[in-house]
Amino acid sequence: MRILDFIILKVCRSIPDKLWIQFMYLKHMQRLCNFRNPKTFNDKIQWLKLYDQRSEHTAMVDKYLVKEYIKEKIGEQYVIPVIACWDRVEDIDFEKLPNQFVLKTTHDCGGLVICPDKSQLDYQQSLEKIRKAMDINYYLRYREWPYKNVVPRIIAEEYIVDEAGTELKDYKIFCSRGEPFMVELDFDRFRGHKRNLYTTDWQLMDLSFNFPAHPEIEFARPSNLDEMLRFAQILSQDEPFVRIDFYSASGKTYVGEITFFPASGYEKFVPAQYDRYFGDKIVLPPKTINGVQQSNRRMKTR
Repeated sequence: MRILDFIILKVCRSIPDKLWIQFMYLKHMQRLCNFRNPKTFNDKIQWLKLYDQRSEHTAMVDKYLVKEYIKEKIGEQYVIPVIACWDRVEDIDFEKLPNQFVLKTTHDCGGLVICPDKSQLDYQQSLEKIRKAMDINYYLRYREWPYKNVVPRIIAEEYIVDEAGTELKDYKIFCSRGEPFMVELDFDRFRGHKRNLYTTDWQLMDLSFNFPAHPEIEFARPSNLDEMLRFAQILSQDEPFVRIDFYSASGKTYVGEITFFPASGYEKFVPAQYDRYFGDKIVLPPKTINGVQQSNRRMKTR
């Protein structure tokens, strides 16, 4: 780790979570977060970082452990198989990996190496990318509490593609307490990331956030959308808010990961009124800090 990174890390550790979140919120959103009486989607996501600190969330954001959670809830056949798991970058053995695979770290969202052909893979560049990802403290960077106790590891997953044959489209379903309310479709992620938003009955919404929408690009309703929505209901049953991410490959459904804080709560909605519109769908739970419930009174923030 570079000296500057080490100094920044030490400084970050000394700043209380609420103060750091407020500082970052002002930086990204150009306004203060309303923790006392949150109304918007983004304000409620920040509130959940501080006050919905349930221990089970740690396994749900760990990209390795979450596979066991998904197996228990809906079945092993909906999990992308793991080829290998390592604690250190130095332990990665490319010789034992198949020709196609995906490498990712278990504790962040940037450590990703996609290998469609091992003969074309730049091994040194791949190792350096994973090494940098392993050094990232995702909790300190965004104060997303579930990541505080995730053990950084590297996993190799089976390589899968959808009907395009070159990449996977992401179907990300926004849910509150077992009720899906929006489907985010991400595509061309490595060639100018695009994002269209749909209702749960696959009506294109006049809405964008963080990446441009392309309404002129039409996508048919996925044949397995009902299955995705059903699984999203099951996996989100006890959560005030969660996003369940899916892939569809050859008509088969896979759960990619579970996300509690999309864009870490810095979603810039266009039009802006959707921030409040989606915020109204989230009813906040009693405060739970470090696994201890603080009050039996449910906040009414609608």
